[in-house]
Amino acid sequence: MADPTMNRKTTGLDLTPETQAEIWQNATYQSAFMQLVPQVNLPGKGVRVPIITGDPEADWVAEGTVKPKSGVGFSKKDMVPYTIAVILPFSNQFRRDFEALYAQIVAKGPGAIARKIDQTIMGLGDKPGADFDTLADAPQVQLGKTVWKSLNDADDRVTDADGTVDGWALSPQGRSILRQTTDNNGRPLFLNGTSGSDVSTVLGNPTYISKGVHVPAQAAGTDGNPPARPEIVGVAGEFASAAWGTPEGIQTSVSDQSTITIDGQPVNLWEKNMFAVRIEMEFGFRVRDINRFVLLTK
Repeated sequence: MADPTMNRKTTGLDLTPETQAEIWQNATYQSAFMQLVPQVNLPGKGVRVPIITGDPEADWVAEGTVKPKSGVGFSKKDMVPYTIAVILPFSNQFRRDFEALYAQIVAKGPGAIARKIDQTIMGLGDKPGADFDTLADAPQVQLGKTVWKSLNDADDRVTDADGTVDGWALSPQGRSILRQTTDNNGRPLFLNGTSGSDVSTVLGNPTYISKGVHVPAQAAGTDGNPPARPEIVGVAGEFASAAWGTPEGIQTSVSDQSTITIDGQPVNLWEKNMFAVRIEMEFGFRVRDINRFVLLTK
């Protein structure tokens, strides 16, 4: 891989200290699933998440007769934290001469972690371990020419799994499809003109726009491995039936004394007049029933 070290000679860096404060950057990225899914307390050693299966049942009774008794079933899943991290190496001169730019780059580190969390849950790439759920095998609904019907079909699929849709996570590509959806009179169906919100709700439930829930299309390999995969532009589901946790949240550490590996070679930071910023998080994710989520394909 190319050397990721950021210094004053980095390609494309033609800024001066006087102009660096004028740099524009995107808003801090946040994970869609961390916004829509409830958080649970997760100790470092993990936690056993109880899952209720079924519902209690009531019945009519005559006056003075014995009342019916009912219970529910239980299942369980172990949620353990897996570590996700990124190290950003810099030269000391870069931080000195481009202080504002340096601060903006470091601020993007948590966004990189959040984006990877979303992508992993969506099934893009390998999951970190056996006790981590993804939606890779969740049912799919194609957003065809009749987008309104497709969205209702997705909602119905969740209902058929004894769930209730309580949110939608859309990629910018999925948002674009909904923005262009109109009724028979050419009026936008999902643009809220009174509040100025852009696709703020779908079928009465809130939406969250996230680049991390976009999964590019994949052609099948010559032997069918990997299998073909359509482009995924969002997900609908009962997010309340999933859970995520972290023991400590985002952790940041800065060192100028360590040795790090770059392109397979050890690099002594002190000797090179460098330092590195390590940003990491321990994260766990579990889903009660994968069929309570539906992937939206293009």
